[in-house]
Amino acid sequence: MPRPTEDELIARYFAPLAGEGGLSLRDDAALLTPRPGHDLVLTTDAVVAGVHYFPDDPPASIACKALGVNLSDLAAKGAEPRGFLLTLALAEDWDERWLAEFCTGLSEAAALASCPLLGGDTVRAAGSTLVGITALGEVPSGTMVRRAAAQVGDRLLVSGSIGDAALGLKLRQKPAAAWGEAVSFPVRAALVDRYLHPRARLALAPALRAHARAAMDVSDGLVGDLAKMMRAADLSAEVEIERVPLSEAARAALAAKPDLLDTALTGGDDYEILCAADPAAVPALREAAERAGVPLTEIGTVTEGGAPPVFRTRDGGTRRFRSGSFSHF
Repeated sequence: MPRPTEDELIARYFAPLAGEGGLSLRDDAALLTPRPGHDLVLTTDAVVAGVHYFPDDPPASIACKALGVNLSDLAAKGAEPRGFLLTLALAEDWDERWLAEFCTGLSEAAALASCPLLGGDTVRAAGSTLVGITALGEVPSGTMVRRAAAQVGDRLLVSGSIGDAALGLKLRQKPAAAWGEAVSFPVRAALVDRYLHPRARLALAPALRAHARAAMDVSDGLVGDLAKMMRAADLSAEVEIERVPLSEAARAALAAKPDLLDTALTGGDDYEILCAADPAAVPALREAAERAGVPLTEIGTVTEGGAPPVFRTRDGGTRRFRSGSFSHF
C-alpha cells in the first residue's frame, strides 16, 4: 500500500491539531497577534532518535517529550503558551501506525498545555527521525524572567524533585541492573515515567514573574545547569545537597545504590525550574508555588565570584562530580 503524500499527511494527521492561527494548515505561514501589552517569548528544541529518546520508545511519549521540553523553557521564562511550530523529519522506515500514535500523544500534550499547532514542515530524514519544535508564549511586557539576573545573596530554589528522569533513563538502558531489581515495580515505573513524560511546570509561570529574579529549566542536570546560570551572571553559588528535593522513588533507588546520587544531580531530563529570588521575596514565591500545586524547595545561595558552584555535604565538606551535565557534543 503506497504511503500518503505530504499533503495527505498534513490533512489527515496535523490539520486536526491546528489552532486558529494555523489557518487550518492551508497556507505557507501562521498568523499570530500578541495580546495588547504582551511580549512574545520564543524557544526551540529538537529531539533525535538515539540521542534524546530510544527509537522504540512509545510514539505518543516521544511527542510528549518533544513538546514538553519546549514548554518547560516557556515556563522558566514565566510565559504562557500560545502555540507551536513542528518540523518532523521521518526516518526511512516510518509507518502510519507510528505517526498516528505520535499525533495522538502530541494532540493530548498540546491540549493539556493550551498550546495548539500553528504550522511546520514534514520531510524525509537522511538518518534518524528528528522532531523539532518551536514554541511561542507570552508575558506581560517587560516581565520575562531572565537566566542572568541573579544577584549575590539571592536564595536558590528548585521545583518538584530532581533526578527521577535520569534514574529512569538508567533503567531504560539496563532494565536488569542490580539496583533496579532491588526496588519495587512501582518505583521503577515512576522513574521511567519521569524519563518518558516531562512535566513542564507551566503552573509556576505567574509566581516566577511576580517573585523570582532569575530562572531556567533543569534540562541537562542540576549541577551543570546551575553552573550555566551562575556563569551568565558572573557569580557563583553554594548548595546544600541534603536540601535538594528527591522523590520517594529516587530515595528508594539511592538506598539500593548510594552512588546513583551523582546520576540524580547531573543526569538531566528533570525539566524542573531552578530560580533565584531575593530572600525577602522567598515566602511569597513559595506560597504562590504551593497554590499552583508545584512546591519549591530552597537549596542554596548565590555568592560572589565566578568559580563553579559548591555542593556541600551534611558534614560541611564538598562533593565533586565527574561530569556536570549532559552534553550534546
